Amino acid sequence: MSPVLRTRLLAALLAVVTVLAGLSVRALTGGWFGKYAGDALYTVLVYVLIVLVWPRVSPFRAAAGALAFSWVVELAQLTPLPAALSEASVVARLVLGSTFGAADLLAYAAGAVLAASAHALLLRRRVILTTGERAV
Repeated sequence: MSPVLRTRLLAALLAVVTVLAGLSVRALTGGWFGKYAGDALYTVLVYVLIVLVWPRVSPFRAAAGALAFSWVVELAQLTPLPAALSEASVVARLVLGSTFGAADLLAYAAGAVLAASAHALLLRRRVILTTGERAV
């Protein structure tokens, strides 16, 4: 199996796992943990989808793209459009949210760092496994 296909399959699997984790965290926990863990997982999902589309993307670029997307969606909540769309659709509410929260921006950053760290470790492990040498 080619490395690109293997990366895409892993990213697809991780996208499903991330969605299930996000929905579970929201359903099973409450308070600030449930809210901000869900926000962080939102950015992890965006990150994984970026890797799915561009499997050779670097962890830094994927994190920057996921964080930028998440922040744009959050900042858009300063306008009435996401709230209006969220009232009309559950999917829109899950994707766009409805109200701005400055603390959400930090949770998104945490999700981007978490995803990029895991991605970098997987890339390093792949180099070690395929060459027998440690990546620098």
